[in-house]
Amino acid sequence: MIDMSDKVAIVTGGASGMGQITARRLAQQGAKVAIFDVNDKALEETAAEADNITAFHCDISDLQDVQAKVAQVVSALGPIELLVHAAALMPAHKLIDHTHEGMEQLFRINYFGTTYMVRAVLPAMMARGRGRIIAFGSIAGIALVPKMGAYCATKAAVNAYIEVLQNEIRGSGVHVHLVCPPAVNTPLVDQTISGDTPGSILEAKKGGRLGDPEKMIDAIEKGVRKNKDIIYPKEAKLLYLWRALFPKLWWKVVMNFEK
Repeated sequence: MIDMSDKVAIVTGGASGMGQITARRLAQQGAKVAIFDVNDKALEETAAEADNITAFHCDISDLQDVQAKVAQVVSALGPIELLVHAAALMPAHKLIDHTHEGMEQLFRINYFGTTYMVRAVLPAMMARGRGRIIAFGSIAGIALVPKMGAYCATKAAVNAYIEVLQNEIRGSGVHVHLVCPPAVNTPLVDQTISGDTPGSILEAKKGGRLGDPEKMIDAIEKGVRKNKDIIYPKEAKLLYLWRALFPKLWWKVVMNFEK
């Protein structure tokens, strides 16, 4: 990705999926990696893979917990050079069936969890005039699908927040990247499949067409090395253009999967 030897990185969602892959790769590069997650068993197992991975149980939807755990990382490992924010929740419900409580929880985790993590590390990075933040938005915030309206809304909010932030702090020495991946074969997608799954995702899972997480991280690392503001790995850019240029066709196709 970038030279992180002996530097400190925080990876949220670091006990599974693309967060875990990123944490492993950073550890192999010699970084001091703090992984945040709420799955204690997976945290313990991931941290046991390398001496330079340290586990922290952190609920990113809780501002006080985020601030406390980030402070613990700084105290134990040193100043944070990199934040990779991959943690998220991705349930599937028709909007008419999605409870207010469920939608509020989704925003607390996906959107406010992003703002809490960014604001917890950004001031110190700006004071030093260096640092990097890689935040996972989603192509789902642009290429919308049925049965995931609330998730799409949270990711549209994340996409907007990070893009504005990039431009507000440009020239500060802190680099911010927005990653908009398509559906990837990770436990996050399994959350969706266990619910009222969008037909397009279910068909992609059955047909083996979901993105390979290792290859997705390869594409993200390439984008970071090129210092791209917004990274659309693999087919994500095609989905972005399709939805932007031919919205009626987009909806016709995705709704056909629901029949």
